[in-house]
Amino acid sequence: MYWVILLSLIMIKRTIIITTPCYLSVKNRQLQIEKKDKPIQFTPIEDIGFLVLDHQQITLSMPLMNTLRENNTAVIFCDILHHPRSMMLNLDGNTIQNELFKAQIATSEPLKKNLWQQSIQAKINNQAAVLNYVGSDGKDLVSIARQVKSGDSDNREGYAARLYWPRLFGYDFRRLREGLPPNNMLNYGYAIIRAAVARALAGSGLLNTLGIHHRNRYNAFCLADDIMEAYRPFVDAVVYELNAAFPDSDDLTKEMKMELLSVLSCDCKMGEETRPLMLAMQATSASLAQCFKGDKRKIDLPEFIE
Repeated sequence: MYWVILLSLIMIKRTIIITTPCYLSVKNRQLQIEKKDKPIQFTPIEDIGFLVLDHQQITLSMPLMNTLRENNTAVIFCDILHHPRSMMLNLDGNTIQNELFKAQIATSEPLKKNLWQQSIQAKINNQAAVLNYVGSDGKDLVSIARQVKSGDSDNREGYAARLYWPRLFGYDFRRLREGLPPNNMLNYGYAIIRAAVARALAGSGLLNTLGIHHRNRYNAFCLADDIMEAYRPFVDAVVYELNAAFPDSDDLTKEMKMELLSVLSCDCKMGEETRPLMLAMQATSASLAQCFKGDKRKIDLPEFIE
């Protein structure tokens, strides 16, 4: 089977990964997948949240691209090494987008620092929960999360990371983008989370380019990089289990990629509710928009369930 669909709940948009040569087009608002000597397959575009293209001989029609854009589908393009490298997002994803852009641009520096503080506190608390989940001790990270100041001026994020990574993957592990496995699994998982957060932000009418902390002039997804911080530990937990099953694996198999993609359907806590990560991202983005508009001061962020 040359393509696989992940669908965990009816409310969750589908994630489709395509890994072999084919022609993709649209017919009656359905994704039409054509492969030589194979029956044509169809999927309603309204059900698709993410389309991962992982082969260099995939061809897409322009009408399909436009229909995917109208549906706010995040299209993720993989390079020749099968790593996610770019994505297509809708630039017109909300009816009051102009109003939200103005509010986002006018956001004060103190509010940005406060929002970053909340994000880092949530990230470190989730890292602590992941350590507890895998049988390690994350108690001191909870204390570190309480110490995070506005804008994380003391870099508690970096301090927590120095404790977190050795406990999760061993004391020889170094978290480097081009580092040894399981860095390759982390990179893939983070790319998926980044795309999912960027999609949610665009759907809430926010501009991914304008971050609250990240300010790299060459980065078009600064806000996504800010907001995904609290979601990273969910990838770490999946990678921990994959690394235990496939230690030191240099190549990501289709099965491993599918497991990493499944992070979007992981359950998390938000307040008193439990919801899949994909839906949590929508809640986070909507609450961030409210913060920019001045309607609230606290972002809704996920909690890892041990």
